[in-house]
Parts: sequence; structure tokens; C-alpha cells
Amino acid sequence: MFPRVPDQHKPNKPLIPNGLGVVYVLATTIYLFTIYLTSNLFNLGLDTMMGSVSAAFTLAVCVLFGGFMGLLDDFMDLKWRYKAFMPLIAALPLMYFALEGYQNQAIRTSIALPLVGTIDFGAAYVFLILPLIVMIVTNTVNQLGGLNGLETVCPAIVILGLMVFSPAYALMVGPLLFWLVLAFLNMRGKIFVGNSGSFAIGISIASFAVISDLKVNLLVSILPYIFNSSLILLSVFFTRKKASVTFDGKKLSADNRKSLVTLICYHRPLTERQIVLIIAGLVALFTFLGTLTHFIL
Repeated sequence: MFPRVPDQHKPNKPLIPNGLGVVYVLATTIYLFTIYLTSNLFNLGLDTMMGSVSAAFTLAVCVLFGGFMGLLDDFMDLKWRYKAFMPLIAALPLMYFALEGYQNQAIRTSIALPLVGTIDFGAAYVFLILPLIVMIVTNTVNQLGGLNGLETVCPAIVILGLMVFSPAYALMVGPLLFWLVLAFLNMRGKIFVGNSGSFAIGISIASFAVISDLKVNLLVSILPYIFNSSLILLSVFFTRKKASVTFDGKKLSADNRKSLVTLICYHRPLTERQIVLIIAGLVALFTFLGTLTHFIL
């Protein structure tokens, strides 16, 4: 059912099913629509309403947008200058959700930053800040990949950190369980989630953080992602070369420092699993620091 692509970092480069992220998209959409319907019919309190707009419905539409854009990239291999701005389309449902809250004064348009203080963006929060959050988070999550587990384990850690203090945690219980199943299979080299998965999970993280009003927690948690994307973009702009690793049949090494992966294995051969665990540890550390900001700010 799914196209097979070679696993470049395994001996003999076995063919692995790619694009299994669509399973997450479909399962998550069904789960969120179920919450939306049951909450309206039986008033279970699992959904969060912003005026007349449902958080579960909004998140479901965002995930669908993300999965569709990822499928386009999987099949058409879009250039970065195009797909970098594609998440702005997926931000539209979230902007409508926030606009409803802004008009009813039910949403906080300010962001508290360490050493800076609280900045109130007003209407610009809906029309400028939210699209930027979705675009940055989605693209940075999509860029930190290439090794089995990076695209699945690390986002799961960020989601867990956001769920700790989220009043709308029920929205992500099902999606997280679906994603953890894919992460287990991906970590073992059985599947790839593809761009459909990384786009969808990136938009899930951004949308859930906005719905839960945990934007600063999100910012701190994804600092390793931002650092990785900064390295990649600086390398492309100044050297016109992409980050690459060398596989000797057992371990990976790099002769450049153009991404977080190549920085870690720069002239120091490591196995794929070791690199993934190091980066997952970094993400876990910053996610923990992100949760601490909930008490500080």
C-alpha cells in the first residue's frame, strides 16, 4: 500500500514503507471528531470551546491540512522555498479559533518572555504571531529528521511536556498514543512516517500549544529544533551545501557541522541509535526547562 524507500543508514539499504504518517492523520482526525461530536451530544467536557468554535474541530482541521501538505511534498518533492510557507495555509483554522476568542476577550494575546517581560500583541497576535508560530514549528520539526526515531520520538517528548499543564490535554491523548505506536516501529527501522507525518505532527504541536496557551513552554521546548534549522539555513545560504553524513556499515560520521546531527557525529563515529538518543535527551532537557517556565512566568 505504501511506497518503499531505502534505509540509507542500514547495511544493504533495506526497502522500508514510507508515508505511514497518514495513519496518524486519519486516526487523529477520527479521534478529534469523536470528541467534538460526543462533547456536543453528551456534554462530557472533553472539548474546549472558544465562543462557538471547537478546539477539537480546529485541531482536526489543522492536522488534516498538515497531512495533505506532507503528502504533496512526499509525491512532488517540493523545494524548500515553497514548502516553507505552506504551513501558513494550515494556520487559517487556528487563526479563526483565536479570532473568535479575541473578539470575545476570551484569549490572551500577550506573551511573557524571560528578561523581556510581557508583550501584548493585540490583534497582531491573531494575524501575525500565530501564523509565524505554525510556520516555524512545522518547518523546524520537519527539518530534524533523516534518522530512525528523530521524526517520531522527539516530537512525542515535546507533546508530553505540553500536556503536563494543558487544560485541554484530552485532545492529545489519542493522537499521542497513535504517534507512539508509529515511533516504536520507526525506531526499530520498520517504517518511515514521511513528510505527511512530520508536517502533521509539527502542526499538531503548534496548534495544541496555542489552544492550551503554552506558547513560551513551546518556544523553550523546541530550542534544539530551532538550533538545528539555523545551522542548516546558515550553511545553505553561505556555503550552498547541505549537511550530510557518511555511513561505514556500522556507524555514522560527518566532516561538516551543518546540522545538529552532523555536529554530534563530527569526526566522531556513532551509531544511528546513539545519535537519536543524544538528540532525544537534548529535546527532553529543553522540554523540562519549558515546563519550568510555567512556574517562573
